[in-house]
Amino acid sequence: MCDYSLHAVATRPAKVGDKLVSTKFPHTITRGFAAPNEPEVAVCLLPGTEIAFEGDVEFDGSFFRKKVGNTMARFRTVNLDQEHRHHDALEFANGHFVLLTQLAPGQIATVLQLPASEKRAEEHHEATEEQVAIREWPANLLV
Repeated sequence: MCDYSLHAVATRPAKVGDKLVSTKFPHTITRGFAAPNEPEVAVCLLPGTEIAFEGDVEFDGSFFRKKVGNTMARFRTVNLDQEHRHHDALEFANGHFVLLTQLAPGQIATVLQLPASEKRAEEHHEATEEQVAIREWPANLLV
């Protein structure tokens, strides 16, 4: 997770066991993960990183906050062919995708597992817009 909109934010890579909090970064238009004791440092996830939330994940819908119905997720990248869109997303065990920029702030998650290798993660964990659409998740989540 270090989408194009976070270029002005300090970053560090995620480690297994990290406790993360979903947050809106100051002076940006995006959200992501930070360590609770470093709220202005984005914690970058590699595609394929597995995380577990403490509760049912909430995200901003079109008019009100919604719940995913799941607590386990794998970090993915989406819409890579569209340069000026957000690419960081979470894929949940029930097949739903949620962009990180739509996560409700303040949710706690733990990094369970990192991908075996960065190259393998890029090859196997990029989801195309077409793959996301097949899962019948509302198109407004792919903003």
